Amino acid sequence: MSSPETLPGLDPLTLLQPRRQIHGISAVLLPFTESGDIDWPSLAAHCVRTAEAGLTPAVNMDTGYGHLLTPEERRAVLAAVRSALGRRPFVAGAWVTDTPGAPLQLDAYRRAVEEIQDHGAIPVIFQSYGLTSLPEDQLLEAYRQLAQVCDQYLAFELGPVFAPFGKIYSLEVFRELMGIPQCRGAKHSSLSRSLEWQRLQVRNQVRPDFRIYTGNDWGIDMVMYGSDYLLGLSTCAPDLFARRDRYWRDGDPAFYELNDRLQYLGWFVFRPPVPAYKHSAAMFLKIRGWIPCDATHPRSPTRPDSDRDVLRDIAQLLGC
Repeated sequence: MSSPETLPGLDPLTLLQPRRQIHGISAVLLPFTESGDIDWPSLAAHCVRTAEAGLTPAVNMDTGYGHLLTPEERRAVLAAVRSALGRRPFVAGAWVTDTPGAPLQLDAYRRAVEEIQDHGAIPVIFQSYGLTSLPEDQLLEAYRQLAQVCDQYLAFELGPVFAPFGKIYSLEVFRELMGIPQCRGAKHSSLSRSLEWQRLQVRNQVRPDFRIYTGNDWGIDMVMYGSDYLLGLSTCAPDLFARRDRYWRDGDPAFYELNDRLQYLGWFVFRPPVPAYKHSAAMFLKIRGWIPCDATHPRSPTRPDSDRDVLRDIAQLLGC
């Protein structure tokens, strides 16, 4: 395959889709108390806030510390969110926690998918060492096997900058994923515009109804080219992301200025080390008065206290 930087025959401008209705999914931050416990009331409130803004909440994602939670905690999150949202939709990460060199645990994936479906949510198939170490034909067969236990799911390719088990699939594998009817879309988190543009071009040719959810918190304007989004950044401001999306749908030039300001927040929050973005998000939510404490999961990396001053300035710039 040609280098993603050369993109022979692909002009990104041909992918632009003005006045498109954007589908936004927001990976909801899991709030914690000072004592290290999950702040259940704040989680429920933020999921409702996100849904009322017009975005679909996503829980047990990386932003929700899905990889650090116990299976019991993930189940408790599913139950709490379903109770808070009533009949409104949400998606949830289907996790299998393993170690380097581990074999694929397909039965564990099946159980995770079924559990999410039992709570009326759509599964997002998180990668694992066992999954991403498979040869391509076996990898695709694993996704086909999961399609037999659910009506729909979202695939997820994750760059190693986010998780050591992450892998960005070849374009050929991505094309084959689109051939699985139950796979309704995929989150793409390479942080590469070129790779995402390639996928959008193939999607437009092969399966136009397949949704590509950008996970590029450094390039949130990928929605202009036909991506939807499943972003951790949007947990900081679901109200402003929803407003930006309406501006794009309506052809309002205000889209660009608001997008630029949200991108400024994204560059700061998602600067290296990237996994510490969750602490920045917690700080921002506390500054907005939406959570009482900006503590993170006890095993999650943190940011310096000086971030709070910068985040206050950005909140003022955004008018929140």
